[in-house]
Amino acid sequence: MGRLFGTDGVRGVANADLTAELALGLSVAAAHVLAEAGTFAGHRATAVVGRDPRASGEFLEAAVVAGLASAGVDVLRVGVLPTPAVAYLTGALGADLGVMLSASHNAMPDNGIKFFARGGHKLADELEDRIESVYEDHRTGAPWDRPTGSGVGRVSDYTEGFDKYVAHLMGVLPNRLDGLKVVLDEAHGAAAFVSPEAFTRAGAEIVTIGAEPDGLNINDGCGSTHLGLLKQAVVEHGADLGIAHDGDADRCLAVDANGAEIDGDQILAVLALAMREAGHLREDTVVGTVMSNLGFKLAMEAEGIQVVQTGVGDRYVLESMKEHGYALGGEQSGHVIILDHATTGDGTLTGLMLAARIAATGKSLAELAGVMSRLPQVLINVPDVDKSRVTTSAELAAAVADAERELGSTGRVLLRPSGTEPLVRVMVEAADIEQARSVAGRLADAVKSALG
Repeated sequence: MGRLFGTDGVRGVANADLTAELALGLSVAAAHVLAEAGTFAGHRATAVVGRDPRASGEFLEAAVVAGLASAGVDVLRVGVLPTPAVAYLTGALGADLGVMLSASHNAMPDNGIKFFARGGHKLADELEDRIESVYEDHRTGAPWDRPTGSGVGRVSDYTEGFDKYVAHLMGVLPNRLDGLKVVLDEAHGAAAFVSPEAFTRAGAEIVTIGAEPDGLNINDGCGSTHLGLLKQAVVEHGADLGIAHDGDADRCLAVDANGAEIDGDQILAVLALAMREAGHLREDTVVGTVMSNLGFKLAMEAEGIQVVQTGVGDRYVLESMKEHGYALGGEQSGHVIILDHATTGDGTLTGLMLAARIAATGKSLAELAGVMSRLPQVLINVPDVDKSRVTTSAELAAAVADAERELGSTGRVLLRPSGTEPLVRVMVEAADIEQARSVAGRLADAVKSALG
């Protein structure tokens, strides 16, 4: 059996790859691994279970709840809430584990299962491996102690979760948003009701799009992966900014008053300066990934802020932040982690903080985001190559060295093997887009020649 857990939980086509049987079995295994200091040490363990609005989430939630309760875990169902809300409630309620059913920005036929440990933290690889091992043992017939009678878990609906999470967001907001007009694109997803409520309580005038989830329309032509409707709405309504989430609302991208996209790097730059001004940017450091735009790094260095880069994936950003005590990190895709207030990327929190900076300074989003200039990026996927030799090929190393000399200090090269496919991604940044295209094309040819 191949590894079930990917970079962000277990995902697949619901009822094909991700079945009710798999969801139930993984939940039993997770109960034994994550709640072993709970029920299995003499007291009742508790789990928080939430989901996004996908139709398949209804039967998968039932399977997860059944698995947890059958293992003796009491379950608090919080219903449709964002991933960061489930993470927050897991910690705030002192639960032993949390479970979120979502495939994030993926299309509706997909779904996923994401587990959180105590405190609402994402799982380390070692814990995921242990869950998979226990799942496989149970699947192949290894017996496990099943509680009976009063030992089985009890299931209840925790309806206070919505208000408790919104109250948390209001409690960390540095200032109100009175006078701002904001368009919110909720991707017909998990934040369709939470985000409008939070922005309204904070004093903003709001316009909502993508806020009518029916179980089938999540991420369908809207949200953070499809910004066209948001750009149009911001301009049409004369709004100060637009905020876009993905299906589970752990991402935030923005649009300025002119309809221009503001990506995760630019949002990080704005928040980094705001947090430093408030004395909250520990060690004057922000964490990004190797895919962060070079313009972000150059802008932060010009402001005296250090940028630490990790591998691609918000889990690696979070690991670095937790290890070194940094307060802010994120990705170009809009995963922004404000560690003092959240244990994972939180799109609603990020949007609120971005809007709060506009309200506090009286500056437009375009002016604030102008602290950095995005360098043009060219990305080419080179298929059918031996990606394992990316770092060992002398021929390829020579081609990269030539490219880096040509680009100098105003550009960079990144070769990244795909995690799942036999291809290598060639990324080139340069101040001049034509130079970036030329260098990327030559490097793609070099990859084919060296690794094909």
